[in-house]
This record gives sequence, structure tokens and C-alpha cells, in this order.
Amino acid sequence: MDILSLLGIILAFMALLGGNLLEGGTLASLFNGPAALIVIGGTLAATMLQTSGALLKRAFVQARWVFVPPYIGLDDGVGKIMDWSVKARKQGLLGLEGAAEKEPEAFARKGLQLLVDGAETETIRSVMEVDLESREQRDLEAAQVFEAMGGYSPTIGIIGAVMGLIQVMTNLTDPSALGSGIATAFVATIYGVALANLLFFPIANKMREIVRRRSRYEDMMIDGIVAIAEGENPRSIEMRLRGFVQS
Repeated sequence: MDILSLLGIILAFMALLGGNLLEGGTLASLFNGPAALIVIGGTLAATMLQTSGALLKRAFVQARWVFVPPYIGLDDGVGKIMDWSVKARKQGLLGLEGAAEKEPEAFARKGLQLLVDGAETETIRSVMEVDLESREQRDLEAAQVFEAMGGYSPTIGIIGAVMGLIQVMTNLTDPSALGSGIATAFVATIYGVALANLLFFPIANKMREIVRRRSRYEDMMIDGIVAIAEGENPRSIEMRLRGFVQS
């Protein structure tokens, strides 16, 4: 569980609600069904219109990374590569066959299998880089879904505000109907801007940050496995890989 993300979202909405109370408002004044329907429904509809089903599903599945991010252990990765390099130096590349079969990470397992099969270093690098780049691109596209939602929601909030004002203008002779129309107008704007800046944009940025960290981890794996294939000294490999951890 990413405690920082959890605290961030709690603090954001506490600040919003607390500020409203300090200004003399009530919690009830910020809860408006029509405004929520316009902003949330409109934002989802616009996003669905521009996004394929597979990408939309991937985006919402990956959104859990904000609170439960995948484990990316750079130090553990360095330790793995060092174990492989020492074993390869003592037993040869075929000695890594057992490690390849037991390796739980699909990306590292593919690299080790290429190593054991005697593939050329350029082949190992190119195959693994294609895997890295294609998955990175898919993950970044998933983050862009939430970025698009952050772009749509304030505009749809304005649409909701205009709709509320239209209701107000058509009911000028009925004072009892003015309050609900004005409330919908202003609350819709709040919903649109708040969802964009307190939820959608932060989720997109957090997802991108996780994608960059995982790509750095996989870049480190590529460098380490290629270095083993080239027969580099384990100490030299470790010194090189420590640069990924420190950056």
C-alpha cells in the first residue's frame, strides 16, 4: 500500500471540505446529484468515445498502482544479476539454465533464456529492448486515459454550469426553482475542476512515474545480462549497475 498516495487523496478532499465549512458552507451544499451526473457521466462518455475497450480496461486495472504499486526493487535486481554473473563465471552460461527456469519475472527470464541459448549480445539487447519499449508504450497510453479525463472534466463542468444557469433563466418567475439551478451551476464547475486536479491528473502522473521506474529497472536488467554475455568481471558489472540505483 502506497501510504503517501492514500494520505494525499484524503488531505485533498479534507482541504476542500474543510475550507467550505470554514467559509460558512455546509457539506450538503457540495453534494448535488445532477451536477455529479453531468460531470462524471460526461467525462466517462467522452473518454469511452476516444478510447478502445482494451485500453480503457488496461487503464482502470493499472489505476490500482496508485495505491498498490508493483514492486520494483533495483537493489534486489542488482543482487540477482551479481548472482548470475558469478555463477556464469564459475559454471559457464549453461550454468544459468536452472536460474532461468526458476526466475519469476518474465522479462528477466526471457533474457536469461537467450543467454543460455547462446544468442549474440546484440540479439539479446534488441529482443529485450523491443519488449521493454512495447510494454512501456502500452503503459503510458493507459496513463494518458486519465490525463484525457482530466482534460475533459473541467470543460464538462462548465457545460453543467451553463445548463444550471439556463434552468435559472427559464425559472426567473419561480423563486423556489432558482436555488437548485444556481447550485447545479456552481457545484458542477467545482466537480469538474476538483476531479481533474485532485484525482485524474495526479493518477496519470503517478502511473507515468511508476512506468519510468520499471523501465529503469528493465534497462538495468538488459545491461546486466548483456554484460554477462560479454564475459565482464562481476565487480565491473556491479559498479556499472549501481549507477541505475543511485540515479
